[in-house]
Amino acid sequence: MALDVGSKRIGIAVADPSASCALPVGTVTRTNRRDDLAAIQSYLESYAVDELVVGDPLTLRGERGIAAQAMDEFVERLRAIYSGTIHRVDERMTTAQATKSLIAADVSRRKRRDVVDAMAAALILESFLARRRNAAQR
Repeated sequence: MALDVGSKRIGIAVADPSASCALPVGTVTRTNRRDDLAAIQSYLESYAVDELVVGDPLTLRGERGIAAQAMDEFVERLRAIYSGTIHRVDERMTTAQATKSLIAADVSRRKRRDVVDAMAAALILESFLARRRNAAQR
């Protein structure tokens, strides 16, 4: 499962059983830390997650800035509800890429807002799965 954690919403995606593709499955509207983690935990349990992939918000120069430091804290909170492996994946431009795809598909602005974060999570997971496949082929 992958998370695209934003200030207003958390996009969620899962891989198919063969780990060949990622599917956007939902979005959690952020309210408070406890409720956010409870909603994520519900997805973790529903999908019997083996590994968790979290988008790492690096700067455009690839450096760790304030957003990445905030994500470090969020990942530490995730460890309180999830004992499995948590991977961090560079998420630069995933939301922009997801938005472009939705615009190209002529999805309305309102509907885009509802699905863009889950699609960004799917892109983060696709990136992770592709890297894993490439490493296995070497």
